[in-house]
Amino acid sequence: MTTPSPAPVLVMVAMPEEAAPLESRLDGATALSTPFVDDAAMRPVRAVAGLLGGTPTVVVTTGIGIAAASAAATWAILEHRPTCVVAAGSCGGLAADVEVGTVIVGDAFTWSLADATVFGYEPGQVPGSPARLEADDDWADVAERAAGAAGTAVRRGLMLSGDAFVTAPLADPMRERFPGALSADMETTATARTAAALGVPFVALRAVSDLCGPAAGQQFHMELDLVAEISARAVEQLVRALPA
Repeated sequence: MTTPSPAPVLVMVAMPEEAAPLESRLDGATALSTPFVDDAAMRPVRAVAGLLGGTPTVVVTTGIGIAAASAAATWAILEHRPTCVVAAGSCGGLAADVEVGTVIVGDAFTWSLADATVFGYEPGQVPGSPARLEADDDWADVAERAAGAAGTAVRRGLMLSGDAFVTAPLADPMRERFPGALSADMETTATARTAAALGVPFVALRAVSDLCGPAAGQQFHMELDLVAEISARAVEQLVRALPA
């Protein structure tokens, strides 16, 4: 009888630059086939499997945006039946006091641009969905400790996602709509929504690469390769902290 393979950790990133430091950490890294089309208009979904800290792990590069993240996450979860899903890579710092290089640990997620408030829904709430997607507290606790063990600044809280880059003109109105929101990106909430729909635990460990409307004197940008490395270190610590 063949012994079934243990369920992997599924790590989702948007761009190859974010995947690179994770893939380099995989022992026995092997590229996997995916069902996604590769053409000039769409960057193909990439999946690489291996051992991260001795734990089976699949790193999936989804492409940028809500639709790309949703499609790749749906396939990856159904194909690999992971023990958990982790959103990694970079994000924009939305909170006025957040700094570049900080790892944001998401414990709640919503849509930055969704607005059905005229029908009585909360800002960011899509009809038929909760106002906030909540991370399991135990998983978020493990992620927060892992980020701290990676030796970087850590913030934990609400993460926003939407198909718009949050430039300075959008930042202040978004802060007013979502007091306390720490970051903005284009994939995390989509991946969280997919994981919730398929019954898989979800956490996020994304590092701040740019500030959305920085104050005077703030460092507002960190190179993507440096930010990706910060996130990858936190993800590796998380995977090492999971029960065997």
